[in-house]
Formats: sequence, structure tokens, C-alpha cells
Amino acid sequence: MRILVVGGGISGITAAVEVAEVGHEVTLIEKNPYLGGMVARMNRYFPKLCPPSCGLEINFKRIQRNKRIRVYTLAEVERISGRAGDLEQIRKPSQNPPLAEKIEDKGGFPDRPLDVTIRLNPRHVNEKCTACGQCAEACSLEIPNELNYGMDKIKAAYLPHEMAFPMRYVLDPRILGTDDAHRCAQACAYQAIDLSMQPKRLEIQVDSIVWATGWQPYDATRLDNLGFGRYPNVITNVMMERLAAPNGPTGGRIARPSDGKAALSVAFVQCAGSRDTNHLPYCSAVCCLASLKQTTYLREQNPDSRVRIFYIDVRAPGRLEEFYAKVKNDEKVKLTKGKVARITEDPATRDPVVEAEDIVSGERVRVRVDLAVLATGMAPTPLKSQMPMEVRCDENGFIASDLSETGIYPVGCVRRPSDVASSVREATAAALKAIQSGARK
Repeated sequence: MRILVVGGGISGITAAVEVAEVGHEVTLIEKNPYLGGMVARMNRYFPKLCPPSCGLEINFKRIQRNKRIRVYTLAEVERISGRAGDLEQIRKPSQNPPLAEKIEDKGGFPDRPLDVTIRLNPRHVNEKCTACGQCAEACSLEIPNELNYGMDKIKAAYLPHEMAFPMRYVLDPRILGTDDAHRCAQACAYQAIDLSMQPKRLEIQVDSIVWATGWQPYDATRLDNLGFGRYPNVITNVMMERLAAPNGPTGGRIARPSDGKAALSVAFVQCAGSRDTNHLPYCSAVCCLASLKQTTYLREQNPDSRVRIFYIDVRAPGRLEEFYAKVKNDEKVKLTKGKVARITEDPATRDPVVEAEDIVSGERVRVRVDLAVLATGMAPTPLKSQMPMEVRCDENGFIASDLSETGIYPVGCVRRPSDVASSVREATAAALKAIQSGARK
């Protein structure tokens, strides 16, 4: 049995290793040059506050040791179809006989493999790479570091991060045609730099697909009243996570982007664009806990630091209530119930000034801080790739269709906002469904 997993984040990795370890062939593709997705960008998990690196390392080893898994990074699905028009006819049910007439009576699943076209974008570094870093040393061109949301710069010949899988350098397309590209090639003692690489297409047949393309942070520049993009010391929660990470732009030191000074006072603005009919009308479920977690980063790093959290409701279900209570009981952490109306900036100091109404006291609150962190919500990754049928999404862009009849199983944050633990559990379930789908054909 052959199964395709689209998306190399924690959901996709989990599904791939679960399928392979029970004896089936897996092709795992990821659009980025490394596996790990958003988890690879995290500093710690809540509530235990352990780093994600250990979990990723274990899963990477499981992938390396399992010959049934083929991994393609910088890869995207271009097209999915069925043989002899099976799924092409599902795509346009109004122009073809009913679905039941197109599928043999074997549990309601397509009786033929799915034909998938995958685009492999050039890395310009081949399998001979030993990650020695000589190409980066020879390169002078610098580009914004996507891993750190552009908060620092890296060489255009780069290793995505120190735990990257595959452990192989990448040449950014902007380097092509420059003297730097030739210097990189000359510096490599292993002939790993291939400037002639071109996009390729891979045609495969699979019995089922796990769709795990994940989520992206909501675009905070759309929140005009909160100053993101205009004031350097107003950042998002995902940027805060990178600031606190040891492999982040500041080596783990939580500092102001404007001047590099330590951030001793921080305001967390909850529901920044969430639960708002003009932006994200839903709750992403994890933002409150993410801000509570990031509060612990600051408090551990500097005992004199102070935190102000502006919230609508603090949502910490089940056993996570204890984590919330622990942070709340810190005397230097203050929670204010009230939605932030706007953030301005003191032009002399570049300090963000946060304005809100305290719902409990009825008073207007105006707080000057070193750093303001916007807890933006989780938005689904757009469905750019071609699906074998019209996929019905809900009003927020999450997949709402039941695709089981096509042998495609969406999992994780393409279906709803989810934390890591929930995504892992759902990925295991999707792996089992994908296996059952193929077994019933």
C-alpha cells in the first residue's frame, strides 16, 4: 500500500511514521526546505515548558531508520487525479453519474489509485552536502531570515536551523546569476553545489492521501489600530516565540527590536484580530496559553520584569487550568479584562503605549511598556494545491468537506485550530483511516 502525506509539520510527520511503521510505503512532501513546520520554530511546549527539539529529534530518527519513507522537501502537489477518470468524474458531479456508480462496492472508497503530480523545486545543493558551511562563509549576500520572521538576516547560502532535516544547505534563488553563487560553488569541496538545478515533476500513484498543510499566523498588518508594521516594538506572538528561542535572532534574549535593549515590561494583547467579525471571528484556542507560556519566558529571564495581559476571556481548559493559576499568582503579572482599543508609540523612546478599558473597574487604562506582543490567531493555510474535487471550506477557510470518499484525509490545523498534542492524536487517527481506505479497495 502506498500513502502520500502532504505537509511535513508535526501532523504530517506523525502520520508518515505511523503508516510506515506498520509496514506501508509513504511519500512525505513539504514545501519548505526542512521538516518540522511551526513546531520547529517553537521555544517550548505548554504546560511542561519542555523544548520541542527532543520530540522532533526522535521523529527524525524514526524517519531516517525507516526505508519505507521517502521525503521530498521544497515540494508541492500540482495535481491529483484518478485513473480512467474516476476522480475527474467525482470533481464535477453535476455533469456525471452519481458517485455511487463510480465506486465499486468496497466500503465506499475509490477502487483505483490516485495519480499525483508533485513539483520539486530546486535546492541547488545535492545529496553530497555535509553541512560544513563553507558555502555560507564564501557568500556575502544576506537575506531576511524567514525562520525568524525577518527579525534578522542570514546568508543566501544557509542551513535553515541547526536541527534541520534534511541536514543540508540551501541556496536562495536570489543568489543565482551573481558572483556569490560561483564563489559558493568554488568553496564547496564536495561538489554539492549545483547551480544548474531546475524544477522537476514527480509522478506517483498512491492509495490514499493525508492532507496536513497546517496553519499560518493571521496577518497582523491588517490590525490598523494596533500598530504592527509601524512601530518596531509591537510584535506578534510567533515572533516572541523566536525571540525567546536559543536559536532565535537574539540567542534567546528577549530584547526590543528597535534598540536591542532588554524588554523589562511587556504587554500581551489577547485576541488580536480574533473573535472579531472584521478579522477572525473564531477563537484559536491556544493563544491564551501561548501568552501565559511566554510570560514565563520573561519572568525566568529577568526577575525584575513585569507583565500585563489584556484579555477577553482566559481559556485554559482541563488540566491546563493549573498552569494558568500558577502564572496568574505571580505578583509581577497583572491580568486586565478588557480588549485593547489601540496602541500608539512614544516617538522619543519608541515605547508602545497600550490603551484599553478595564471591564471590571470601568476605568480607562493607559500603559507604557518596552514591548507589546499581539496574540494573533491561527489562520488555515490556503488550499493552493489542486484537489481531486471541489473542497468545501467553512466561512473561515478550514476544510469542512468529508473527503473520505476520495481517499483524502485532512488532519490538524487545516480542519480547525489545534494544539500540538491534539494534532498528534488526530494524525495517528488519520494514518489509520488512510490505511483502511487502501485496504478496502
